[in-house]
Amino acid sequence: MKQTKSLFRRFLKGHFLFIFFPLIVLIFFSAFIGSSTNGEELNTLNLFYIVLLLFGFIIVAFVITSWIFFLRLRKRLTRLQEVMSFSANNNSFPKPISVQSDRMDEIDQLGSSFNWMIQQLEDSRKREYEEELLRHRLIANLSHDLRTPLTILRGHVTRLNKESISLEGQNSLTEINHTITRVGDLMDDLLSYTLLTSGKHPFVPTSTDIGRLVRASVAAWYPVFEEKEIQIDVDLPTEETFYWEADPKWMTRVLDNLFQNILRHAAEGKYANIVVDVEKEQIIVADRGPGMDNSSYERGAGIGLSTSNYMLKKMKLKADFTSNEDGTRVAIGRA
Repeated sequence: MKQTKSLFRRFLKGHFLFIFFPLIVLIFFSAFIGSSTNGEELNTLNLFYIVLLLFGFIIVAFVITSWIFFLRLRKRLTRLQEVMSFSANNNSFPKPISVQSDRMDEIDQLGSSFNWMIQQLEDSRKREYEEELLRHRLIANLSHDLRTPLTILRGHVTRLNKESISLEGQNSLTEINHTITRVGDLMDDLLSYTLLTSGKHPFVPTSTDIGRLVRASVAAWYPVFEEKEIQIDVDLPTEETFYWEADPKWMTRVLDNLFQNILRHAAEGKYANIVVDVEKEQIIVADRGPGMDNSSYERGAGIGLSTSNYMLKKMKLKADFTSNEDGTRVAIGRA
């Protein structure tokens, strides 16, 4: 109850002088006039005018001091509201509010609670950053350390291939070799995703010619598709094109992941369709593989797809996946 009266007490202190002082002056002046003049020098009408003037002075003083008091109160509340209405899009916290600890009222208590909340959020963000940094370092070290046993396994597989073994044994060695390659690729994807999310691969957006970028990516991957005997159906614009505010390196990485998924999961379909739709401003990549569960694409299953989704989101783009037993279709466009 004591704390809730602080603002009210300030209000009374600010108005005490203007309210009670004129009343005291009026009483003293009336008594003095009445005793000194005995009603001869100052009649009742003049006394009425004096009382009315002093009463008007009290009203005006009360209004002015009330306006000043509430103006200061409104200014403090407005400053507090501006600080509390900060935007969290830039990952920063508002600055603490200055409070008067010697004569703290309800508004200062609210500001003190707000400062405590900011401090707790900053401590939580710091702990989260340290944990994230430790996790990234652990994944990077793990990715690096696993390369040594994978290299040793590959060396033993190569040595066994030179030995005289049965056909079934050769098939098993071939499958082991493919598995080692697959694990190595997964470790590379994991390391890349870790470096990407930790800011090791900076995002540098620029106006990018999408037609030219896709054409360069297809040309780089064409020998790989040809080696796997995958038919490529390409529909790229020759004159018209469109531009996205994107990072060319990131966009190339997204296309690399999509093309790599065709080799890993849809090579048996022996077909890849790559289209740049200028009218809809889309990049379309399709195959005739066995298909994958659509929900797994939407959740970003697979480290490569998670990396692609992360990059697309940062570039304000999105990928719509359609997958069934006839194949998979990916359409990349604006979010």
